[in-house]
Amino acid sequence: MIHLSPAAVREIKRLKSKHENPNALFRLGVGAGGCAGFYYIMEFAAVKPDDRVCESSGIQVAVDGESVKTLTGVTLDYSEDLMGGGFRFHNPNATASCGCGHSFSTGSAALPAEAQSAGRRAGLEGFEEKI
Repeated sequence: MIHLSPAAVREIKRLKSKHENPNALFRLGVGAGGCAGFYYIMEFAAVKPDDRVCESSGIQVAVDGESVKTLTGVTLDYSEDLMGGGFRFHNPNATASCGCGHSFSTGSAALPAEAQSAGRRAGLEGFEEKI
């Protein structure tokens, strides 16, 4: 379902080693918003009842049930350059993305109900604040 590059695995393990809850899973989701309609949500959190859990390269990844269709087949990579490091999503379900690389669209007008809920943080900034 979700593929993690070796670089993403190393960075997730590094970030998780600093997290206050060692039992939290790496969790991915999709939120409504951003330049192109959707944005990625990444966090370390406990599994929720509607989550689907898969394993990729030894990392357990939880995906909220309503984001599964949008995230199936995603490859998550991590790279560093002169501007710093960051996660990169390669989503075969995305039909367009904005210039910032954190927002995308799928051509579908239906947004997951959970993605429409308030209080979700956009992009990687939300992920890094939770760590």
